[in-house]
Amino acid sequence: MTRIHDPHAIDGKIAAPDATHDVIVVGAGPAGLGAALEAARAGRQVLLIDENPVAAALVGSDVPLWFGGRASAAVQAPERLIETLVETEPLIAEAFEAGIDVRLGTTAWGLWRNRDGSAALPEAMLGLSDGQTSSTAGFGTLILATGARDCALAFAGWDQPGVMGALAFQTLVQRYQAFAGHRVVILGSGDLALETAALAQTHGIDVAAVIEVRDAVQGTGAVPAGLTVMTSQQVIRAEGGINGVERVIVRGAGGAEQTIACDTVIQAIDVVPAIELAEVGGGQVVTEPTRGGAVIAGGAGEVLPRVWLAGAAAGLNGSYADALAQGRAVAAAALGLDSVIVPADEGFDRMAYRADWLRALVATSPDTTLVCQCEEVSRADLIGVQPPRYLSRSDTMGTRSLGTLLEDGPPDAEQVKRLTRAGMGLCQGRRCREQISLLLAMAANLPPKSAPRGNWRVPVRPLPLGVMADWDQAAKMDEGWDVWFGIDTQWIPYRDIGTEAEQRHLAELGGNMHL
Repeated sequence: MTRIHDPHAIDGKIAAPDATHDVIVVGAGPAGLGAALEAARAGRQVLLIDENPVAAALVGSDVPLWFGGRASAAVQAPERLIETLVETEPLIAEAFEAGIDVRLGTTAWGLWRNRDGSAALPEAMLGLSDGQTSSTAGFGTLILATGARDCALAFAGWDQPGVMGALAFQTLVQRYQAFAGHRVVILGSGDLALETAALAQTHGIDVAAVIEVRDAVQGTGAVPAGLTVMTSQQVIRAEGGINGVERVIVRGAGGAEQTIACDTVIQAIDVVPAIELAEVGGGQVVTEPTRGGAVIAGGAGEVLPRVWLAGAAAGLNGSYADALAQGRAVAAAALGLDSVIVPADEGFDRMAYRADWLRALVATSPDTTLVCQCEEVSRADLIGVQPPRYLSRSDTMGTRSLGTLLEDGPPDAEQVKRLTRAGMGLCQGRRCREQISLLLAMAANLPPKSAPRGNWRVPVRPLPLGVMADWDQAAKMDEGWDVWFGIDTQWIPYRDIGTEAEQRHLAELGGNMHL
């Protein structure tokens, strides 16, 4: 059989990565630092990247964490934030000393591998950006220690400054030293909430209350001294003024309401494994409630050829020491050294806990409560499968609802997103993914484990088009654009372009692309 090369095909036209590294580690938390240091000790050339410090514009857009408008002006000074990061995390300095190429303020926004749909790639590569330029990086081994993100659940008044996530609070207090609050109320009583309360106390921040919807404290650790967890409570609403939250109203089991003065409400109900890069790279996503919901199959270890996962991204919900040890173990295993990877703790149903909280919040908030803040989609809009109010609605749309969609089968989060725009905003659904998933499950009478989920796509971080287009593209990529995007020639066989047969095709098409 004679093979004919199509000169218009993309094969061989995609440029090789701008640089290639023995080992790339994404994430400079404890798992990532442990992995990078272990690889450096083994004599490997290591690139360690971390998106912190995050640009002030992204902090304002709640990316990658739910900062909730409580960052101080300190986030406007990236040089100062880098100094603070290094001061508060000694292992970063140790990584520099170990000869690791450490790049802070650098985002990994895409991962591509040779597989269906991308077989023309010269090799697997990451898309990187420092906010001003973009580049690609190849790797021998890739370790994703991308951590976790905040789990956000809506209640009345949550769409004002001063409602934020626990991880964002920890970042602003510990890593940035840029928290602009003084008195906090914490939602949740698991280990995350108790650790958040202890951190606040350590930094002189007044903890006004720790609120729990269940009838008992959920954490395994001790409640910080001087605090009492208010159990069996419902959050009615958060009220505020021009600067955001000023008070929270809660209701006890007996029906009595209580007003708690505060300037910040911290949701410390749960965190969500940050699987974006692993998913767009082809990782198999499964639902495991004890590991945090949507996770990559296999957990910590090799999840794709030459791609390894470690830390909170793999569902680990342990201490700093646990993450550090797991990162080291994953790196050792990736390099072929003797290693035992300790799996994530699987003793607590985190999705059921989120669902209990969401049911309680839905019961006390009106249907007009926004679910997606970016696109201004309310809970009524979501369940009614309606577009946001800033778009026009036809009479036909008025007959549509989740009930009509369910006649065709289980709810599809991607379909609902396209019809309502919920999750299409700048934060890329980070504030609404989990609650939309659970709300759809509740409406369809599905258990939390069966809640539908949306997919991640490249870019997994919002980037200006100018940055993404800053690419050293090979000249040969320009060849054949008339075939790929030219309307008139789109349906003409490659072999006929430039021949007499091309005119016949144009005549048959009639200039409207229809055969």
